[in-house]
Amino acid sequence: MGPIYSRRTFGALACGSLAAAALGAPAIAQTLTKLKMVLNWRYQGPQSWFFIAQDKGYLREAGVELEIDQGNGSGAAVGAVASGSYDMGFGDINALMVLAGKKPAPDPSTPIGIYMMFNRPPFTIAVKADGPIKTPKDLEGKTLGGPANDGALQLFPAFAKLAGVDASKVTITNMAPNLREQMLQRGQVDGAFGFVNTIRFSAKLAGIDPDKQFRFINYGDHGMDLYSNCLIVSRKLVAEKPDALKGIVRAFNRGLVDTLKDYDAAVDSVAKREPLINKAVEKERLIATLQDEMGHPEIATLGLGAPDTARLAKSIAIVKEANALPRLPGTDEIFNDAFLPPMAERIRKLG
Repeated sequence: MGPIYSRRTFGALACGSLAAAALGAPAIAQTLTKLKMVLNWRYQGPQSWFFIAQDKGYLREAGVELEIDQGNGSGAAVGAVASGSYDMGFGDINALMVLAGKKPAPDPSTPIGIYMMFNRPPFTIAVKADGPIKTPKDLEGKTLGGPANDGALQLFPAFAKLAGVDASKVTITNMAPNLREQMLQRGQVDGAFGFVNTIRFSAKLAGIDPDKQFRFINYGDHGMDLYSNCLIVSRKLVAEKPDALKGIVRAFNRGLVDTLKDYDAAVDSVAKREPLINKAVEKERLIATLQDEMGHPEIATLGLGAPDTARLAKSIAIVKEANALPRLPGTDEIFNDAFLPPMAERIRKLG
């Protein structure tokens, strides 16, 4: 999908302003920090917590007016923040590692993660269930396709190295996201890059049964125990608005708590921005994402949002080696835990 930017802002006068005016006292308007955020993708069920934080006033309580735009890929979100087009994004932490590792030294233009949400690797290559590709090695001599900014496509060199695939024998072609599942089904490509649940539920919307017609070669099954999508922010924002960032993370955390209490209301919050969504499919996508991409056992002790430092360091090393990066970034260059909610507020169980 191309970048369809449907924007929605949130802002209002501080509580009590109208009452003060009625009493003849000067009305005092709350000064809200205005920020822009880009998502990883179009408006879907697994983004409901962001919208709930808007709709229920959690961001306003934090003193923030946040504009949330649809995105064009989890990797693209990282670049959008790095370029200064956005203050924050919901993007792939591995793309951030690559960006940082290409710099000769820590660079203030490189964003940093502050709230880890997808703690299991969702990256996959979907192939036809009745086709000849059954193992990663079978990808050699084949044509794979995906959106240019897709996280799985960008990580393919790393996956190929770990899985013993000669990447030079694989042809890569780019395609529009909305054509991915149909092109695979029609045999126009031999495999398609993407997130497991993105492909599964997009296939369902296209009338394809992914559980019968597709087979998934998951990166996590072949040595790539990586993190994925994370709330990333500019270092300028870290330096200038630390209190606002703490408030934003707590607001999103509260939005996720509410999502877990009522999936239907969560999907309704998405439908307010994108009325044409299939609510039943988006609810199913939301639940699957909570289970498959956010349910790593480590959250029982760390709480959602906090990565395990040793696991994060291992992830950086995998990405560095597989992409032949000139430098190994430190974990504190990739993630800053200063903005996480207090331990008592962190989510320990999903679903």
